[in-house]
Amino acid sequence: MKRLFRILLVIFSLVVITIGGTSVYMLRYSLWVKTHGHASRWKRMYADYPQLRPWMDSIKSNAALKDTVILLSNGLKSHAFYLRNDSAMGRSAICIHGYKDNALGMLQIAYIYNKVMRMNVLLPDLHAHGTSEGKDVQMGWKDRLDVEEWIPLAEKMFRESGRESKMVIHGISMGAATTMNISGDTTPDYVKCFIEDCGYTSVWDEFSDQLKAQFGLPDFPLMYTSSALCRIKYGWTFGEAAPLGQVAKCHKPMLFIHGDADDFVPSWMVHPLFKAKPQPKELWITKGTKHAESYKDYPEEYTRKVAAFANRYFRK
Repeated sequence: MKRLFRILLVIFSLVVITIGGTSVYMLRYSLWVKTHGHASRWKRMYADYPQLRPWMDSIKSNAALKDTVILLSNGLKSHAFYLRNDSAMGRSAICIHGYKDNALGMLQIAYIYNKVMRMNVLLPDLHAHGTSEGKDVQMGWKDRLDVEEWIPLAEKMFRESGRESKMVIHGISMGAATTMNISGDTTPDYVKCFIEDCGYTSVWDEFSDQLKAQFGLPDFPLMYTSSALCRIKYGWTFGEAAPLGQVAKCHKPMLFIHGDADDFVPSWMVHPLFKAKPQPKELWITKGTKHAESYKDYPEEYTRKVAAFANRYFRK
């Protein structure tokens, strides 16, 4: 009997150690980010959007793309690029990049606002991305708090005497999750609308989907143990980091964009998000589009829809 007990104890210990070690690996795999420099991102932008090369060359050669750094309330430095436009008339956009990317990954969206719509633009590097400080990916949850510190600073930076400030917040992928998470919090009146492009319903749903897709594993036990470990190490769980709950509290306008061939943030996720969001809201599903490529596949239509949506609520 004692021998059987010892055998069972050894087996149990091995299972616990295996699950614990795998949970640590999963958390590191998901939330550790290797910094991708801005120089390499320029090269990718030129390759992905050759039609924007003249504009990108001009903002570099004319030093129009400027840097700014702030000290966040958590004691870390946060970096952003910004672009001014003399015809902005108090209008600005904050463009938020995706998972393990950096601010320059949103230049194609900045082009819409700065070049086409003649607006001022702020492009922050999220926590641990680009040249912002930090060591872990926050999946848009705590990132919302960082961007919420940027919002009044951007308004002050771009404010024009005698004109009403008007702002749109636009994110792609994890930046879209950040955008939706912000939308559920209290935002200043000058934040007029939000645009989310291929964001996820929750970190739990996203990681669960990738756990199945990449490793063929079920939720139990790794999702539960990794989420608990995330709570201990970073102060949040996969379940609470849920744009689905945040958009339900948002009464400002939101445009939802998602490619129907997206298998990284599955396209089904946009439908419960759209359903949960109170009016006003709009939905655009791009045909045959993979993850975060709606602008790449439909640049003219994307530009028209974004401009029409933002302008509609800027006029109100």
